[in-house]
Amino acid sequence: MEGRYEQDLDDSSFWPALDARPPSTVTTAFHQGQVAQLAASGWGRCPSVAAAVAEARLPPVTREYLQDTVTAAEWAVAEQSVAALEQHFRSARFASEVDWGLLLVPDRKRLDTRRPMPTHVRRDQLHEPVEDVFDSRLGPGKLAIPGTGDWALVATVVGPCGPACGSYQELAAAPSEEFTVLGTDTRRLMTRQLWGARVLQAGQHPPDCDRNDRWTFTLFAGEPLTDHRAESGTVLKGKVRFRLGKSDRGIGSARVAPAIAIC
Repeated sequence: MEGRYEQDLDDSSFWPALDARPPSTVTTAFHQGQVAQLAASGWGRCPSVAAAVAEARLPPVTREYLQDTVTAAEWAVAEQSVAALEQHFRSARFASEVDWGLLLVPDRKRLDTRRPMPTHVRRDQLHEPVEDVFDSRLGPGKLAIPGTGDWALVATVVGPCGPACGSYQELAAAPSEEFTVLGTDTRRLMTRQLWGARVLQAGQHPPDCDRNDRWTFTLFAGEPLTDHRAESGTVLKGKVRFRLGKSDRGIGSARVAPAIAIC
């Protein structure tokens, strides 16, 4: 079973490790705000998710950990990346609904967010221990984060929903400049792995959920088609769902999460 989840992204050297390095010494409002948000996220404040972090022997996400492991230079890149994403996608449909920020993605060897979570992990997220719905046709999923450190830091969508940019087919056919920000084609990281991490980080307020003001689902444009159908993720009827659907479905509920690697 474990072998199904060992598909790596070819250019894994693109990702530096988020390991212990000299602590940051320069702080900005962005830096302080993101540290506060990450420290208060589901990784540490949602009991069942925090327990999964501890079981995986990952460092707890605290202010001290973030201050000690992310350098001033990396915070500067993070701030530039978040601002650039917001600016680039400002004219997309529903751009005003999007919260941009930083996502932590765990080492997949310890906590693989491409796969369904055990029921106890969802207990405090969804108010009861429930199984994820995972389409049996889905493959291992692209390894967008190759696991070179405990946590990877990514600039992306962190709120309830991303912008609407069309169907999977439209995303795949679009010129690269439409999605390239700071030299990165942001479609590359629109993957199951990042969405799975985003659901955990959101704690008791999962994205793409029918409890939110607007129900949405996130298209995984960085994943290949399966049986001519597109992957997506949503939280519907009390369950986290990893789904397959029509690749030409470009309705307003179909959202994306453009992303840029930081460290």
